[in-house]
Amino acid sequence: MALPTICDMRLPHDEPASRQGVRRRALLSVCVAAGALALVASGMARAQDKGTLNPEPLPPLAHPDDPKTPAKQLFGRKTTPTAPPARPIGSYAKGCLAGAVALPITGPTWQVMRLSRNRNWGHPNLVAFLERLASQAPVTGWRGLLLGDMSQPRGGPMLAGHASHQIGLDADIWLTPMPDRELSREEREQMMATMIVAESRKDVDPKVWTPAHVALIKAAASDPAVARVFVNAAIKKALCRDAGSDRSWLHKVQPWWGHDWHFHVRLECPPGQTECENQPPRPKDEGCRAADFTHWFDGAAAPPKPDGKPAAATPPKPDAKPAAASSRPGPKMSELPPACRQVLQAP
Repeated sequence: MALPTICDMRLPHDEPASRQGVRRRALLSVCVAAGALALVASGMARAQDKGTLNPEPLPPLAHPDDPKTPAKQLFGRKTTPTAPPARPIGSYAKGCLAGAVALPITGPTWQVMRLSRNRNWGHPNLVAFLERLASQAPVTGWRGLLLGDMSQPRGGPMLAGHASHQIGLDADIWLTPMPDRELSREEREQMMATMIVAESRKDVDPKVWTPAHVALIKAAASDPAVARVFVNAAIKKALCRDAGSDRSWLHKVQPWWGHDWHFHVRLECPPGQTECENQPPRPKDEGCRAADFTHWFDGAAAPPKPDGKPAAATPPKPDAKPAAASSRPGPKMSELPPACRQVLQAP
């Protein structure tokens, strides 16, 4: 059986959990043994970019032990996780992940997109959350979820696409509902998500925005494990307008550059994981005043630095996006927690 066929197999959702777990691990092992699909060295790999059916392995580094080598070059070449237990180490934008688990690429109410990136890995809490949220999709009005990037097999900085997603607690969820059939491997690499934001960049497109979008983002933000949800400012504006009487979840929704065809969920550090660094909690106010959007819609906000902090710089164009990860050198290993070197070197 060819690798794409093996890796595209659906696990029966009515099978006992213990037996399904054995089948899931076996399936993943076969896929990895046959050669997990690595990121292509050249070019961008943002989640909206198309993938490839024939990814080429990254060439070996000439000097992997050089202290000047960006950590993304090292973590981007790891195609398998370390052994359990799971440990998120460091911060969302400067860390790594031990003991990652893979979200199955096809479930009863979800399908993973862009399989060639090998980024459907995360902390078990993230996998459980995504399965939990996907199970609610039919209640919100969607058949299921199309899921984008989570983390690499050992977390860490990525060669392209994200500055965060490093400790297995971040996931991108498309704002396009899952179709009523299983997508082919080619479709998962080539299909593009629906643009939600209008051309004015100051509101959503009324032709595509629906109550189901509100219900889905509300379900995600209302989950106790979720620290924050990143959306485009135009989407936050629409959520404020369409939230209805229950507005207790809106404070978790944070406007951010891009995020106009997907939303980005970030979980809290799991209890007892002392190596994991939470962000300060979101303010408790809804963030729905007109003044809360001026910063985003008038072009006065400077794009963020790679560490996620706003930069004091010349005002960019409205809705300016931060530089893509492929154009940033990113942190070196010396800038990551020392335990990340052990994660990198583990079998």
